[in-house]
Amino acid sequence: MSPIQNANLFAHLRAAFPHDLDAVAVETDEGLVYSWRDLDRASAMIANLFEALKLKAGARIAVQVEKSVEAMMLYLATLRAGYVFLPLNTAYQSAEIEYFLDNAEPSVVVCASRNAAWVGPIAQKLQKKLGKKGGPVHVFTLDDDRTGTLLELATQCSDEHTVVARQDDDLAAILYTSGTTGRSKGAMLTHRNLRSNAEVLKDYWGWTHGDVLLHALPIFHVHGLFVAIHGALLNGSKMIWFSKFDPKRVVARLPDATVFMGVPTLYVRMLAEPLLGKKQCEDMRLFIAGSAPLLIETFSEWQERTGHTILERYGMSETIMLTSNPYTSVQGARRGGTVGFPLPGVSLRVRAYDDKGEARDCATDEIGNIEVSGPNVFAGYWRMPEKTKEEFTPDGYFKTGDVGKVDGLGYVTIVGRSKDLIISGGYNVYPAEIEGYINEMPGVAESAVVGVPHADFGEVGVAIVIAKPGASIDADGVVAELKAKLANFKIPKRCFVVPELPRNTMGKVQKALLRDQYKALFAGH
Repeated sequence: MSPIQNANLFAHLRAAFPHDLDAVAVETDEGLVYSWRDLDRASAMIANLFEALKLKAGARIAVQVEKSVEAMMLYLATLRAGYVFLPLNTAYQSAEIEYFLDNAEPSVVVCASRNAAWVGPIAQKLQKKLGKKGGPVHVFTLDDDRTGTLLELATQCSDEHTVVARQDDDLAAILYTSGTTGRSKGAMLTHRNLRSNAEVLKDYWGWTHGDVLLHALPIFHVHGLFVAIHGALLNGSKMIWFSKFDPKRVVARLPDATVFMGVPTLYVRMLAEPLLGKKQCEDMRLFIAGSAPLLIETFSEWQERTGHTILERYGMSETIMLTSNPYTSVQGARRGGTVGFPLPGVSLRVRAYDDKGEARDCATDEIGNIEVSGPNVFAGYWRMPEKTKEEFTPDGYFKTGDVGKVDGLGYVTIVGRSKDLIISGGYNVYPAEIEGYINEMPGVAESAVVGVPHADFGEVGVAIVIAKPGASIDADGVVAELKAKLANFKIPKRCFVVPELPRNTMGKVQKALLRDQYKALFAGH
């Protein structure tokens, strides 16, 4: 079956590999070199390992491991074997992982060796829930030093594998994105969703022969896993691979690359490096920013220091990329503070809703709710048909939950989130989830978590807590207890114990007033 006939995303990525499979595909920051043949053979071995387990069609492969080239190979293997990839943030703790595994019911769980002691019992609990009809739950380990049981067993398998045939609408991945209720939702992405978006971005961002991607992002979310990796693979481009972002080392390698993708925090940290300048960036073609708002100060300072104008774009777990500032001057200028135009194939509209829920299209520059449709928009939330129905309009547009406007030239500007979402360092933080944990603590009557501006992270959380009558609460103790339960990026930077929270006449906490009260908390940081 040819790649054109097979909708499996891996078939299309594999067809784009260069003719010389012994050419360098990935070079790590530690000096390891992987050829295109290595990617092909290793992903084939892991795919054969999974097929030997006789997993059911549509089986989920849950993965929580540190960033490594082998972890990317594991993703490619999942695609080529026709299973569903479920990446999990490496910062998630046991309570979070237990929820994800219970909800997604994966057949395979791959974790870091250091976490196997607590992941194993969670998998056993899932096995007990599923029973014999659910099939076994297999647990493997994979570490960033190329060790672990996954690789040990995969090396015993054949390095030849026929890519499994998949249809456009078959699931390729599930990405969990929390809701304001605190309950995480699994966004189901199909092979068509991922493939169509990758192909559009290849053209729109001018990927060309000889491009080299400097990859310094995590690979458990859309930006690093899909946008960056798919871009390089679909173009047959070499990647310079950093397991962790180090501003000094990344800036030192810019002369060897042509494309860089990062969240605003990475740009802020690189601007603090004396080596960064026009000479260091003279061979770079494109700097892309996303996952959080890019401050206009950062946009302007980068332009002045490097001679390059950052291309800011906008996307979500549910939609991959939606909009982008222009790549070429013919399309228009890259405007700081905006996320550019809807990508080819994406329909974007801004709508206002009245008290009865009736919608109307917003006028130019009028702020409203952003809704989108297109081949990149996800298939719905995993096992949540009612929630899926709720998030789509009757005519098929997805309600992003973001608030924005479109100007007379067509540039989209995001002005806020309708659901109090906090984006800290490029990661989504949902206040209701944090509040749920705080409210369970002894002595706590109620809490509110809001996002406030922060020069480095864009936004950070601040927790405001009310104590029960007669109870005494230690603000630092609240933060310390959260650190033991949640991923670090979710932890509020500060906590305040107050006698009462501002409320409207209906008794609802007025978070806008809280944000305004604490907005200068990190000014000058």
